[in-house]
Amino acid sequence: MRAVARLAAVLVVVLARAALAAGPDGPGDAAPGADAAASEAERLSLHYQATVATQWHPRFPAPYSGPNSMQPAPESATSVVADLFLGARLWRGAEVYLQPELSGGRGLSSTLGVAAFPSGEVYRVGNPTPSVIVGRAFLRQVIGLGGGAVSVPGGPNQLAGARDRDALTLTVGKVATTDFVDAVPTSNDPHTRFMSWGLFASGAYDYPADTRGYTWGVAAELTIRRWSARAGAFLEPKVANGMELEWNVGRARGLVGEVEARFELAGRPAAARALAYLNRADMGSYRDALAAAPPDVTATRAPGRTKAGFAASANCDVGGGLAAFARLSADDGATETWAFTEIDRSAALGVVQSGARWGRPDDEAGLGVVVSGLSDLHRRYLAAGGRGFILGDGALRYAPEVLTEVWYRAAVTREVSAGVTYQPIVNPAFNADRGPIHVLTARVHVAF
Repeated sequence: MRAVARLAAVLVVVLARAALAAGPDGPGDAAPGADAAASEAERLSLHYQATVATQWHPRFPAPYSGPNSMQPAPESATSVVADLFLGARLWRGAEVYLQPELSGGRGLSSTLGVAAFPSGEVYRVGNPTPSVIVGRAFLRQVIGLGGGAVSVPGGPNQLAGARDRDALTLTVGKVATTDFVDAVPTSNDPHTRFMSWGLFASGAYDYPADTRGYTWGVAAELTIRRWSARAGAFLEPKVANGMELEWNVGRARGLVGEVEARFELAGRPAAARALAYLNRADMGSYRDALAAAPPDVTATRAPGRTKAGFAASANCDVGGGLAAFARLSADDGATETWAFTEIDRSAALGVVQSGARWGRPDDEAGLGVVVSGLSDLHRRYLAAGGRGFILGDGALRYAPEVLTEVWYRAAVTREVSAGVTYQPIVNPAFNADRGPIHVLTARVHVAF
């Protein structure tokens, strides 16, 4: 935490100096080959977002419950997340960003009992008291490689301006792994669109992160014409679902590589991407845990354990304000889930429709479904009474977990939107003995 505080202080000073030193054209020039629009590039940026979400479910059938079950009695839970996004240009192609975040509240049943959990607004933390952390604090360097100028719109953690179409982008600092990979534009923001963990991310990608979803790392992206290649190395938590990160990268680390292709499908823009990852940490083994009674995967942790997997995704513009996406992911399922959620196989489909079709262009509606599964070892471990940090009903009659999500978000003003979400969950926590659970959400979002 001291290191985070020191870096935050340094970034605040850098932002202040950039504001004082910026001349009429700004301190950073656009990449070579950029047109005159580059002279109007943002020197500084300030954005804000806040989201308040309340979820509720009625009583649902459950002949038994375990320590990590979603409770069958009716319950509600409210969460609040607010972010301040600060950015500044430093020198040619260089940008620095700082994102303080306030978050509070908890998920239904303390964010337990559903693998593709229904709210991406909550974290797996036991204390619901609002707290402030440094979410992101990073330096980005863009090296132009030609190909003509493209316009970059401004937004949170992105300064508006122009840059070369072809570029090498380097990033270092505190980030979210999904800032760089597995970023499907149709479904990557639980503040405004799909909320389920299995829809806004690939469920079987156990991406490196602390309890609140952030980590430290380095990443590189090379974009040439319609192709991009990305690679990154990130810190893993010291223990599963832990806040403290392991800085000894020889002991623990998360490595990922991704390739993306952008193209036209029936004359409309589309993209497809595929990633592979290899995580290393002191993980437990499901096979070793099954040799004990009762099984406890945490008791089998050992240095040098790895988890490998892949994720593939695609999105396309269908026309008429309709966009579609698909995700597919899997991991080896041999070692315990370490940072994201307990899913070893996942397939998701979804669509988002602009309200322009019915005369409300700033409204949106979405429909998606995610089917999640476990490896044989993982399901046997849970059936024997084992538990992870998300799941553990004490027993298991295995079946794939199926979560459907339908939502509508209405623009109240340019800055404020309000929406409702309905999520029926069949076989929650892969258990055919429990559910279905019907989750309703009311959500208000403010951004400027």
